[in-house]
Amino acid sequence: MKVIRTLGISIIAGAAVLASGAASAQTSLQDVLNKARQDRAEVAELNSEREATFLRERNAQQRELNAIRNNVNAATAESDRLQAQFDANRAQIGELQAQLTEAQGEFAELFGAARSAATELAVQLRGSIISSQFPGRVEPLLETAQSETLPRIEELEDLYLTLFEEIAEQAEVVTYEATVKGSNGEDTTRNVTRIGPFAAFSGGDFLVYKDGIQKLEFLARQPGAGANDAARRVENYSGDGFVAGVIDPSRGQLLALSVERPTLRETIDQGGPVGYTILLVLAIAGAFGIFKLLSILGTSGAVRGQMRKKTAGKGNPLGRIMMAYQSNTSADVETLALKLDDAVLKEVPKLEGGLNLIKVAAAVAPLMGLLGTVIGMIRTFQAITLFGTGDPQIMAGGISEALVTTVLGLVAAIPLLLIHAFASGSARSVTQVLEEQAAGMIAEHAESRS
Repeated sequence: MKVIRTLGISIIAGAAVLASGAASAQTSLQDVLNKARQDRAEVAELNSEREATFLRERNAQQRELNAIRNNVNAATAESDRLQAQFDANRAQIGELQAQLTEAQGEFAELFGAARSAATELAVQLRGSIISSQFPGRVEPLLETAQSETLPRIEELEDLYLTLFEEIAEQAEVVTYEATVKGSNGEDTTRNVTRIGPFAAFSGGDFLVYKDGIQKLEFLARQPGAGANDAARRVENYSGDGFVAGVIDPSRGQLLALSVERPTLRETIDQGGPVGYTILLVLAIAGAFGIFKLLSILGTSGAVRGQMRKKTAGKGNPLGRIMMAYQSNTSADVETLALKLDDAVLKEVPKLEGGLNLIKVAAAVAPLMGLLGTVIGMIRTFQAITLFGTGDPQIMAGGISEALVTTVLGLVAAIPLLLIHAFASGSARSVTQVLEEQAAGMIAEHAESRS
C-alpha cells in the first residue's frame, strides 16, 4: 500500500515536471520516467529495511515474553513447594508442641509462673533507683521472661536472689559511684547517696532514675532550698545520732511533678497584661505609700522633739505654729486663735497629701483583678465553644489567667490598705498633737491677758 501511495506521488510529481517541461521545453519524458523508477527503488529499499527491523524487534519481544513466562512458572512452582514445606513444618511444630506439653507435665505451671514473676520484677527494676547501683539486672530477667524453654536452675536462682537483693536494698542508706547524666547531656561518674528506693542525690541535688536510658539524671528543677539542705545533711552524715532527710514515697513521681510546678515568675506570666498592670500599680502606689509613711513618721518624731524645746524651728509643723504664735503675742485671744487655726490648717494638707492616691490604688487593684477574671473566663468559654470540653488543657490558660489576676488584685490591695491605714493614722496623730499644742498656746495667752 505504501508502494502504491509512493508511486502515485511520483507519478503526480512526474506529471508536474512534464507540465513544467512542456512549458519550458527543457525536461524530456524519458527523464521523468527515470526519476520515477529511481524513487520507486529507493522506497522499496526503505520499506525492506523497516520490515526487517520490525521482525527483529518482534522476535526479541517474543523471546523476552517466553523468558518471563518461564520465570513465573518457576516462581509458582517454588511457591507451591515452600507452602507445602510450611504446612509440613507447622504440622510438625504442632506435634512437637504437644509432645513438649506432655513431657513438661507439672513443670509447665512452673514455667508460666517463672515467666510471669520475671516479667513483673523486670518492670519494677527498670524504674527502681537501686538499679543505678546494680546495673545489668534487668536483661537476664527479660531473657527468662521471653524464653520459650523451661527455665534453668541458674535462672530460677537469679530470679529469687535478685528479688531478695531488691528487698534488702530498700532498707539501706548507702553512698556509691554511679553514672549520672548532666544537664549538658554528658555522662559523669559521681558519688550518689541513696535512701532506699525513695530518693537519691549528689552534691545536695536530687536525682531521678530514667528507665529509658537506665541512668540517673539531675532534676531539671530542684524541689527547694529546704529539701536540698536536708539532702546535704544526709550526704554528710557521720554516723552519730540521727539526721532528718527528705524522701519521695512515690519513688520519683512527686519529684517529677515538682519540676512541672510553675515558679513565681511563670505564675505571674499567666496573669497576662492585666496582671502586669496590677503589679505596676502595686509598685508605684506601694513605693509612694512607703515614702509617705516614712515621711509622716519622720514629721511625727520632729514634732515630738519640738515639744521638748522652747525655741521654735522651721523644720517641723509644730515649730512653724510656735513661730506663728510668737509673731502674734500682742493680738487678742480671738485673733490669736484664728492665726493658730490657720497655721494648723496649712500643715494638715502637707501631712495628708497623697493618702487618697494610695486609697484609690487599693480600691482599683481588686477591680482590675476582677477585670482579669472576666477576661480569663471569656477566653475559657471561647475555647469551649471552639474545641469542646474534651481537653482540659485547652481551658487551662483562661482559668489560670482568671485566678492569677484575682490573686494579684488581692495581693496588691491588702498591703496598700495597710499602708494607707498606718499613714493616715500617723497623720491624724500628728494633726491631733498640733491642735492640742495650738489650743494650749491659746489658753496660755488667755491666762496672761486676764
